Amino acid sequence: MNRPELLMPAGNVEKLKYAIKYGADAVYLGVVDFSLRAMRKGELITLDNLKTAIDTAHEMGAKTYLTLNIFGFNRDIKALEACMDRIVDSNPDALIISDPGIMRMAQKYMPKTPIHVSTQANILNYEAVKFWQDMGATRCILARELPIKDVAEIKQKVPNMELECFIHGAQCVSFSGRCLLSDYMTGGERKANSGNCSQPCRWSYKLLEETRPNEYQEIIQDEKGTHILSTKDLCLVKHLKEMIEAGIDSFKVEGRTKSLYYVSAVAKAYREAIDTVLTNPNADMEPYFKELLKVGNRGYTTGFYLGDGEYPADGYSYDISKGLAGADFLCEVHEKEGEYYRIITKNKFFINEDIEMITPHEKFITQVTEIKNLKGEDQDLANTNHELLVKLSKEPKEWEYGLIRTVGIKNGINEIAKCACS
Repeated sequence: MNRPELLMPAGNVEKLKYAIKYGADAVYLGVVDFSLRAMRKGELITLDNLKTAIDTAHEMGAKTYLTLNIFGFNRDIKALEACMDRIVDSNPDALIISDPGIMRMAQKYMPKTPIHVSTQANILNYEAVKFWQDMGATRCILARELPIKDVAEIKQKVPNMELECFIHGAQCVSFSGRCLLSDYMTGGERKANSGNCSQPCRWSYKLLEETRPNEYQEIIQDEKGTHILSTKDLCLVKHLKEMIEAGIDSFKVEGRTKSLYYVSAVAKAYREAIDTVLTNPNADMEPYFKELLKVGNRGYTTGFYLGDGEYPADGYSYDISKGLAGADFLCEVHEKEGEYYRIITKNKFFINEDIEMITPHEKFITQVTEIKNLKGEDQDLANTNHELLVKLSKEPKEWEYGLIRTVGIKNGINEIAKCACS
């Protein structure tokens, strides 16, 4: 079996490093104005530090793909052309593009840089793949709306074209993001195709039917209304074998706006799952699915991949819009000072509490035996958003990039995250 690439999101420089450390072969990243995600936290990737970010990934042994996948207006083309020299200097391994005009510009300024056609292009058939190949593209990122059997047929018809498919993460109720609902709901202030979607598909809606003047009847599913547009998240960890056999070259995880913990834990789960399948194609994938329950999700579905172009009836998240995680992310490990680890807390925990440590190559349960503030004073509780020193009963072999979370999976998450993966 061919070894597919694991492609992870890099929403900022810190996430880029963690994604690679936790198993990504490549990362995709964007800069403000020209990609479909508007970042707000961490050391954001801008034109000023783009080259540094890409150089960092290369030094860590990973490829970088730069997203220029907006559908550009004239003003966008002019703005992009004005900064192409800096993009050329940054030396990405490929450009992710959906707009033919931006593709033409990329070929003019960066003729030797591979072009990957974005999922925004809604590629559903082998003739479309051939078209983009004729235009000079080297990879097509197929639409999420394709079943695996169609992907296999595309690979058979166009064997010398790289194919990339999403395997995990949030999905759009529209055809791969071509949606104007956010524009409409926000009066044009939050445009989905400019990377600033307000995600109105995740909102809870109630319908009012006007039957006579001043009298309305509420049509609701329950007292909270219903999330009538919100899809469950994609999870294909139990179907990696079929996807590898279909000839997919790159497995892509959605989530440039997700947390550092999300990116790390998902990368670790899929890295280990892929490596396991390559060694033993019939291996049980349930342990990796359980790992993915520990990160935020709206419930899991296999989307269109297992059917014949039909989305499953249980593929919508009618009850929740915000992802729920089976484990609470407690803290990042930043430094080691003697017997203590300097941490920054994300959620509170207590002294002597069991916690789960994960690193790029480890996962084990240990206990917090001491908690101190930076003055050296003992504490019984580590509160949220504090910088503290902790001592552990069992220490990791490698503490760099260490993350700590609660043990096990919360009650109810298994039910919420039901997945038709079997």
